[in-house]
Amino acid sequence: MKPMIRILAYLKYFPVQITGNVLFNLLHILCSVGSYVMIIPFIELLFGVNGAPETEPAFGMGQQQLVDWGMWHLYRYRELHGLWQCLLIVAGGYVICSLLSNLFRYLAQVFLGGLRTGLIGRLRNDIYHKVTILPVSFFNSKRRGDLMSRMSNDLADLEWCVGVLQSLVKEPINVLVFGFLLVFISWRLFVLFLVVLPLGVWLIALIGRRLKHSSRKGQNELGGLNAILEESLAGLKAIKSFGREDDLERRFAAANEDYTRTMIKVARHRELSSPLSEILGTLALVFILVVGGWQVFDGSIQPSVFIFFVIIFARIIPPIQAIVRSYNTLLKSSASAERFLEVLDADELIVEKPDAVVLQSFNEKIEFKEVCFSYRQSDNSENSESSDLVLKNISLTIPKGKTVAVVGPSGAGKTTLVDLLPRFYDCTEGQIIIDGHEIRDLNINSIRRQFGLVSQNCILFNDTVANNIAFGSSDYSLEQIREAARVAHADEFIDQLPQGYDTPIGDRGLNLSGGQRQRLSIARAVLRDTPILILDEATSALDSESEHAVQQGLDALMQGRTSIVIAHRLSTIKDADFIVVLDKGQIVELGTHEELLAIEGLYKKLVDMQSFA
Repeated sequence: MKPMIRILAYLKYFPVQITGNVLFNLLHILCSVGSYVMIIPFIELLFGVNGAPETEPAFGMGQQQLVDWGMWHLYRYRELHGLWQCLLIVAGGYVICSLLSNLFRYLAQVFLGGLRTGLIGRLRNDIYHKVTILPVSFFNSKRRGDLMSRMSNDLADLEWCVGVLQSLVKEPINVLVFGFLLVFISWRLFVLFLVVLPLGVWLIALIGRRLKHSSRKGQNELGGLNAILEESLAGLKAIKSFGREDDLERRFAAANEDYTRTMIKVARHRELSSPLSEILGTLALVFILVVGGWQVFDGSIQPSVFIFFVIIFARIIPPIQAIVRSYNTLLKSSASAERFLEVLDADELIVEKPDAVVLQSFNEKIEFKEVCFSYRQSDNSENSESSDLVLKNISLTIPKGKTVAVVGPSGAGKTTLVDLLPRFYDCTEGQIIIDGHEIRDLNINSIRRQFGLVSQNCILFNDTVANNIAFGSSDYSLEQIREAARVAHADEFIDQLPQGYDTPIGDRGLNLSGGQRQRLSIARAVLRDTPILILDEATSALDSESEHAVQQGLDALMQGRTSIVIAHRLSTIKDADFIVVLDKGQIVELGTHEELLAIEGLYKKLVDMQSFA
């Protein structure tokens, strides 16, 4: 239950809603009690089973004193005004109590609605904020479908759980009020009910433990099911081209069957508690009817009072059942809370220091000093062995305004090297220094404002062309967006789209060709106008003609800027100020195009193969 306690701690942000809900629930209960109390005068007026005392009794708070005092005044009013007027007043009192009871219940629900939506909205904001600040390494080991399940299905389960919070506030009050009435009427009869209570609590706790275990398993299986669905949608072309539809369908069906079987167990355990509490309540009621009936015959309790006791006892059973259902719902939701909090509590490996320095601008140079990096270390695992290092002892200086090309075979660590600069990861050993400041001493956002990134996997959103170039920012005018598109040679195809810059490009830009998508990514970097550019295979998706046109725009853009270029093709890197050749995570060669060709090492081999993987 600890995860649920942490979720419920969010209630502190909603004092008005909680106060309103508790207050109106209490008024609802009191008015409900008032309507049940009206049953006694109805029985007395219609059947006259008790009669009134011969003289007016003194008012007292004892059960018998209160009943005698009420009966004397009831029969006195009947003698003065007649039976019908007396019945009408009692009926009016019952109607008023009932109307007020339902009004207060409605107002309690209104406050509960505000509480539920507000709490879930806050949780949703917190989890989204957490996802945006978690390091890239966190997502390397997670399946997107499972993460989406935690942020949607698990959150929906928690929303349902918040809905039953009213039962945990209202129903215990109900039980206490009606329990007090039962003790007040006849504590001996109430003791009979307490005899079966420990057995019921034990059975319900046993069911609850099994319910929590099954619910946790079910939520994990649902996350896996969503992961299969997300992967299938993302790789639909590959699935069709390789003819693997049947295999994926069997895999999905097997996962779906496991989830269905688990949820059947969850439903079985959840629904078992209600009939058990009903049976136990029935047993207690039978005992009360037998023993209470005997007390009516021997005169130790008045018939109308006994009937009132039975009615109130029957009324206390539903709140107890509601508490049981709410408890089981809490246990079920506790599994969702655990999964939700796993993301919320994930370590922020990229941590900003409290006194971090804001990097206002880039003025001098970037330095790598003996930098080593391991993905295993970034995932917070045990210390990495040297064989796990992706980068090993990288020492490099990039002066302002220079263009640096990074080349090497596939898996050499090129993309990893540039990912360290915006702090997508932190180096395992060594230092990265920008303008004399160690990168971990700088404000993260101020670092990233210095970089414009165009990667080989262009990231576009289901929005218009203009909004994708501006990345949703309202800081840019349409003319600035058009100019950025012109530099990236994207205006040529944008002007031919049905709605121009207002044309929706579809999910991940799938309404555009690969080259068009890449040019939009380049236009986005152009618009941002940052002092440092990272071009990670920026032209890899372009044909030769488009590449030539875009390269001209990039050449103009890179003038006076620091550019770090990762590329396969010789044409994009031969004019760099210097070239860094990586192999197996180490710098093996460093120099200009001509200098490296003269060495006749790995770079010349790559040039001869025209392959910078």
